[in-house]
Amino acid sequence: MLGNRLLYGTRHPLRMLQRFSFRQLLVIAFLLIAALLGAASLRALFTLEDLTLQSRDGAAQALELSRLAQTLSELSVSMERASRQSVVLDDRVLRKRFADEARDASNTLASMTAEGLASGSKRDWLAHLQTVGNLLTGPPETALDRERQLAQEFRELAVVNSAIALQVQQTIQQRNKSLETKLEDSRRHLAQQVTWAIALAVAMALAFGIWFTLPLRRLERAIVGLGENRLDQVIAIRGPADLALVGQRLNWLRLRLVELDADKSRFLRHISHELKTPLASMREGVSLLEDGVAGELNHEQLEIAQILKHNTGVLQSQIEDLLRFNTAAFEARQLHRKTTNLLELMESQVDAQRLQWRARDLSVTVTGERTMVEVDPEKIGTVLANLLSNAIRYSPLNGLIRLELSTLPGLVRIDIHDQGVGVALTDRERIFEPFYRGERQPTDMVRGSGIGLSIVHEYIAAHGGRIELLPDQPGAHFRIEIPHVFKS
Repeated sequence: MLGNRLLYGTRHPLRMLQRFSFRQLLVIAFLLIAALLGAASLRALFTLEDLTLQSRDGAAQALELSRLAQTLSELSVSMERASRQSVVLDDRVLRKRFADEARDASNTLASMTAEGLASGSKRDWLAHLQTVGNLLTGPPETALDRERQLAQEFRELAVVNSAIALQVQQTIQQRNKSLETKLEDSRRHLAQQVTWAIALAVAMALAFGIWFTLPLRRLERAIVGLGENRLDQVIAIRGPADLALVGQRLNWLRLRLVELDADKSRFLRHISHELKTPLASMREGVSLLEDGVAGELNHEQLEIAQILKHNTGVLQSQIEDLLRFNTAAFEARQLHRKTTNLLELMESQVDAQRLQWRARDLSVTVTGERTMVEVDPEKIGTVLANLLSNAIRYSPLNGLIRLELSTLPGLVRIDIHDQGVGVALTDRERIFEPFYRGERQPTDMVRGSGIGLSIVHEYIAAHGGRIELLPDQPGAHFRIEIPHVFKS
């Protein structure tokens, strides 16, 4: 049990995040990125502050060493004057002054040693000081000799002072160089840390952005699928809790649309069946009356019987058209895609209606290159047949109909031109509605049912494409675009 719990905890880390809403996850993502950049900024701030303190301390130490070296040099000069005068004049006050200055010089040397001065220089300086102190006392007749020895000792002490000053300068330069090296190393490390922090923040932003947009894209595809009537695809959105809830609602809507579509189909089949039986009886009865089976009819009665027979025929034809459209709308969702030569399919549809367009002395041309696409050949064949039939129906005698096939990146395009009367401006927006018939109908043919173009629209939409009526004149220009990856 413990192993299963650990496995669940390691295999499903995102399930805990999916309990949050999209807004909460967005806030968490911003806080994580802000915390990362804030940590990098604080680290940089602390590093800069530390370097600033070190630089300030280094400068203070350098100034202090320089001051101590200058003080030691000044004390040496003052000590030389006091010692030589005290030997010549045998003055006790001057010897006391020398002793005070010697004590100050010793303290200065101790401070310099604490600041990093080498102890060897300190021993040399104190040794000369000890020799000077021994020369201060003696018989009066040796005063001049001792004074010359003091001068010699202070000249040697001046050399030691120069060596100490040089050592102080070298120490300061070494410390400055060490500080510069440390500054450069810190700057490089800091730049690397900031660069990595920015790169990690960008990576986190991209990761969160992709993770957040995936459910949104799924929602978009689900909504497009509902709009294109692809009701057989289950909608399941994985992601934040609120987006997952929207996905559940969309799936509920899909199921309701499936139920409504099934109810509509059942209703149409039921009502059509219920109407066709009495209509058939009515037509049979009217035919019997017209044939005089129940007795001869006068002219007025025969005319009424003929009107009844015509209208029952029209009503039966409309019911059959309604069933045909309902069947086509249902079949549009059941595509059987095959690798199809679209150019050959267009030519076969033109050959199938050869008698119709030759009867009107029309010329039909098919242009394009061999193009293999994955489509339902039966439904695309129906689309081409309906559009070609309409073009033949509306074209004038001796007219020209052109079918053009072309390929573009990611889609195939079919253009159908005719030289007929075209479509009225008031009919363009409703031309693909079921049972809608435009105002420009040919006078020498039976009026159409108005479902041909609606079936074309259903079949093209089922393939994920689109059909539109372009504003070309004269005649009508229909354009079909179907997305596809072409095969050679």
